[in-house]
Amino acid sequence: MKILLQSPRILQKGSPFHNKEKNVLIQNGRIQEIGDKNYSADRIVKAQGMLLSAGWVDMGTYVGDPGLEHKEDLESLNKTAIAGGFTTLAVLPNTQPVVQSKNEISYITRNNDSRLVQFHAMAAVTKNTKGEELTEMIDLHEAGAIAFTDGLKPIWHTDVFYKALQYLQKFDGLLVDHAEDQWLNMFGQMHEGLQSTLLGMKGMPRIAEEIAISRNLELLAYAGGRLHFSKVSTAKSIDMLRSAKKKLQLSCDITSYQALLTDEQLKNFDTHYKVNPPLRERADNDALLKGLKDGTIDVICSGHLPQDEESKQLEFDLADFGIISLQTMGSNLATLAEEVEWENLIEKITTTPRRLLNLEQPLIEPETKANLTLFDPERSWTLDDKTNQSKAKNSPWFNSKLKGKAVAVFNNNKSWIDKDED
Repeated sequence: MKILLQSPRILQKGSPFHNKEKNVLIQNGRIQEIGDKNYSADRIVKAQGMLLSAGWVDMGTYVGDPGLEHKEDLESLNKTAIAGGFTTLAVLPNTQPVVQSKNEISYITRNNDSRLVQFHAMAAVTKNTKGEELTEMIDLHEAGAIAFTDGLKPIWHTDVFYKALQYLQKFDGLLVDHAEDQWLNMFGQMHEGLQSTLLGMKGMPRIAEEIAISRNLELLAYAGGRLHFSKVSTAKSIDMLRSAKKKLQLSCDITSYQALLTDEQLKNFDTHYKVNPPLRERADNDALLKGLKDGTIDVICSGHLPQDEESKQLEFDLADFGIISLQTMGSNLATLAEEVEWENLIEKITTTPRRLLNLEQPLIEPETKANLTLFDPERSWTLDDKTNQSKAKNSPWFNSKLKGKAVAVFNNNKSWIDKDED
């Protein structure tokens, strides 16, 4: 089948078509033509005003499969990612069992040949992500692990952290850390500040993140290697990383919602806003926006963390952390685009995560494989029981009208086009 995308704005820095509106003809999983001609096709998508980029990448998605499939399994994750506009996911190791052997990596990746969305395993740094004993990282790398992290847990043990940086240098591996001092955050429910005081809840102070980042930067300077900080949230963290990037192999990401929401959203004790790192204050959000603009922040990730109803419909201090956010990331980006240029945002969900993870960079050029996301920043839609593809519903935007939606996704000789385009 020939599919014609009519006049989308192509966003891919370095491409001769960058920032230009062109017709794009796709056939048999490949880009056949790009130009101004109105090519004949079996299906036409009127894409003027839409953005066409390389397929989106999420650098750290949680899935409960294996072990906690009731939260999210690989099939529901695949559908959710497609609806969100993603063609590539790096999956966190916090499953049961933990991703720490060849078998677990194979379980995550085994259907990539037949799947539109490509799943890649991020293997655990420590056995059972307990932070005490290193996994066989060289063997895991050879088995296909694309990065190493304890995922939702910080690598708290300084000697383990130091040795992990050393071992990973043998194959230029990437260490990904969720920076947090667990002792400072123990029993914490939200950001420590005025709102936590007014609500009478134990706070999670900024310093719990900042002291971990400071420590890990010193270890990186001492040991060498490549380090990526996941889900950074405070203004001081951004300042430290901005300075350190001048001399270290260092990168970082934020979740798409972190710069948009504040701890004031928690005044009604809505557990759908309970996340880790917690929603901070407006000054922190402003610092994150500045970091997006000046390149301090390399990647935007979804922070997708599905939870079942029994884990969220509880008293606030008993509820689990997390938001489902693969499907709503596009609408978050559309809001961020009011402050940050689209070409900057797109680079942080396409080119940069692939470079950090050593994945092939798809090109938007004739005679190349079609690995593409078509996104309409003006499309209005609602995340509800009908449109939601995840098994979970733990989103603060559930049953809310949103703006910005993926319209089509192409990858691995497969395609998905939103039914509203029929």
